[in-house]
Amino acid sequence: MERWALSRGHALSRTRLFRGEELPDPSRFDWLIIMGGPMNIYQEDKYSWLAKEKDLIGKAISGGKIVLGVCLGAQMISDALGGVVTKNRYKEIGWFPVRLTEEGRASPVFSVLPHSFVALHWHGDTFSIPPGAARTAESDACPNQAFILGKAIGLQFHLETTPESMKRLLVNCSYDLAAGPYVQEPLALASGGDGYDGSGSLMERLLDRIESELANR
Repeated sequence: MERWALSRGHALSRTRLFRGEELPDPSRFDWLIIMGGPMNIYQEDKYSWLAKEKDLIGKAISGGKIVLGVCLGAQMISDALGGVVTKNRYKEIGWFPVRLTEEGRASPVFSVLPHSFVALHWHGDTFSIPPGAARTAESDACPNQAFILGKAIGLQFHLETTPESMKRLLVNCSYDLAAGPYVQEPLALASGGDGYDGSGSLMERLLDRIESELANR
C-alpha cells in the first residue's frame, strides 16, 4: 500500500495509536486506511484509543472521504456503519480462496479482481454487512469477506501481505494458531506459495480502481 501510494504521487502520514499518537483532523486527508491488529473492536476497556478511532472513521465516512479497512479495520468500518462484529464460526488463518459474489462481480470497484483468488486470512471475528452495503466477497470459512457502501470499503482478507510482514505475524501472533479446519501450519503460512506476488498485484489493481472510481465523487 505504501509503495502504491508513493508511486502514484500521494503524500502519506500514519498514526500509531498504540504509541499514543494523535489522530489526524479529517480535513487533512483524502483517504483513510485502517489496518489490522490483534485486538477486537469491542475491547475499549483494554484499548481506550479504539473509541477515538471509531469516531474518526465515522467522521471520515460522513465527510465523504475514501475509507478502506483491512481485517480489524474492516470490522471497525462495519461497526461505524451500523453493522455488528461477532465471533466467526471458524478461526480462519491461512492462504485460502476468496470468491466474488454476484454483487462483487457487478461492482465497478470489485470487478477489477478475478472471480476467485487466494488471499491471506488471519481472523477469529467477522463483521455483518452494514445496512445498505453490498456484500462483495466470501470464502468457505467466512461468508462476509468484503463490502462496499459509497466510498467505504471493508476487506476481511489481506492482499498486502509480504514475506517480511508474515515473519512478524508468526513471531508476534503465533498464539492464534490453535488447530482448526481453517488454520494452517506455520510452514504453510510462511511459504505462501504464489500468494505474496499475486496478492500484491491484486492490491495495486484494487487501489487503482478505488482511486479511478471514487476519488472524484
